[in-house]
Amino acid sequence: MTDGLLLIHAFPLDARMWSAQMDRRNVVAPDLPGFGGSPAAEGGVLTMDQGARRCLEAVDAAGLDRVVVCGLSMGGYVAFELWRRAPQRFAGLVLANTRAGADTPEGAEARRTLAARLRSEGNVLAESPPPLLSEDPPAGLWDVVKGWIREQPADAIAAAALGMAERPDSTSDLATVDVPTLVITSDGDLLIPADVSAPMADQIPGAQLAVLPGAGHLSNLEDPTGFSRLLVTHLERCGIEP
Repeated sequence: MTDGLLLIHAFPLDARMWSAQMDRRNVVAPDLPGFGGSPAAEGGVLTMDQGARRCLEAVDAAGLDRVVVCGLSMGGYVAFELWRRAPQRFAGLVLANTRAGADTPEGAEARRTLAARLRSEGNVLAESPPPLLSEDPPAGLWDVVKGWIREQPADAIAAAALGMAERPDSTSDLATVDVPTLVITSDGDLLIPADVSAPMADQIPGAQLAVLPGAGHLSNLEDPTGFSRLLVTHLERCGIEP
């Protein structure tokens, strides 16, 4: 049996965000439908189920039987769908800067409004992105992140926004997770604050919680060394050679 690591990227980026975490064997980091030049989502909506199927295809193509699934933000939403779909493929789980709950009605409507703007005005997030970084990010990081966003098709970002708006509430799934789990959050996250992410660690049996000081929502980019250290330790906990 061959085990590995699956990294699921955040909105509205692609798999390049994981470059600092790719320096190990048996790592898979797919681009979700529509992102990074991958084929567009079916039906104009990137459902979390489509994201999960894309991840399984990548894991199968890499010849991996089981993986530690690491999802950040939207990647966490896809990870929950993947758990419901194929729990037997999990060797462990990392939920980073994400949450289990569904959008509020107001939040879902805001995503639909954003999708409509993207499809009528183009990629409006390229210069006005959501608060993906902390208030004091490393020099030049915003330029990198905005560059990645700029390269994503407006339709792909819109499809992802619509898919997140309709995603199910995964809170009831937390108690069913029976693999080693690490919840990562950061005290500079302006998008999904630590007090939203951290309670998941209390609801997943045996889960561990780690807080990265100073980092923002894209914690693996603002503190790549700290994030990677946590990831390696968790891989060892899951019985996988880093």
